[in-house]
Amino acid sequence: MTNHHRAGRDITVLTDCLEVPGIGFLPVNSFVLHAAEPVVVDTGLSLPDRDFLALLSSVIDPVDVRWIWLTHPDRDHTGGLFDLLAAAPKARLVTTYLAAGIMSTERPLPLDRVFLLNPGQSLDVADRTLRAFRPPLFDNPATVGFYDEHSRACFTSDCFGAPMPDAQFAVDGEAGALADEQLRGAQLLWAAVDSPWVHNIDVGKYLATLRPLREMEPELVMCTHLPTASGSVVPRMVDTLAQAPGADPFVGPDQRALERMLAGFEPGGPPSPPPDAELSVPGASEAVVPGAPA
Repeated sequence: MTNHHRAGRDITVLTDCLEVPGIGFLPVNSFVLHAAEPVVVDTGLSLPDRDFLALLSSVIDPVDVRWIWLTHPDRDHTGGLFDLLAAAPKARLVTTYLAAGIMSTERPLPLDRVFLLNPGQSLDVADRTLRAFRPPLFDNPATVGFYDEHSRACFTSDCFGAPMPDAQFAVDGEAGALADEQLRGAQLLWAAVDSPWVHNIDVGKYLATLRPLREMEPELVMCTHLPTASGSVVPRMVDTLAQAPGADPFVGPDQRALERMLAGFEPGGPPSPPPDAELSVPGASEAVVPGAPA
């Protein structure tokens, strides 16, 4: 269920989503930053029925792309990477030494097109400077987001992610349209799923990692796994991140629950049972409660 729309003056969001049973619909976004030297941020899902290059081509001619910023090398970020490298011969891949090594276990990267960039460094794209930073929450040690002072947009990779109540809202909604408690619950659920280490850290040191986000005061948050967030919802979302260490840990369904779900999918078999204590996911009720915008 792919789509695209503008966010601010010079960002296009390329949207997709995945249904996560018992949790909701997880947005999977990529972005085009229409800078003087255009930047593509991440390249979508690695599923055979997705065509990232076709979606991107409806927004920009790949030949014009100059930079591909890979926030980290998980498969929900790298789906169209090699197709895009082939279609965008002038583009360079912005990544880290660690990420390049991880990707090389599947397919060699053209090292002459790699541009290694670490948190704290910057990338000049002609009409603006993109400042790289490590988001407070992440599921891959190679994660690097960036802040664009020109658009006042912060690209945060998985940080701020949250499952949405339905597929349409996941690809076309805005985070600020959700009720505060619903967004908070969905964020905390995703934090527990995607960054389980947050429950086992020095809370003071973790809270210090939120300070750069507050100092940026971004007008837009562009997250892989959240609809676009803008305006007054952004500082509230940062406040929610501060609560992540104390949120309930995530415990997924076990084998018995999986077998019950699979039995409901068999032809002629009984319908899937309603969620109960064995199938429920802690926090999921907050993420998918009724009343969300249609």
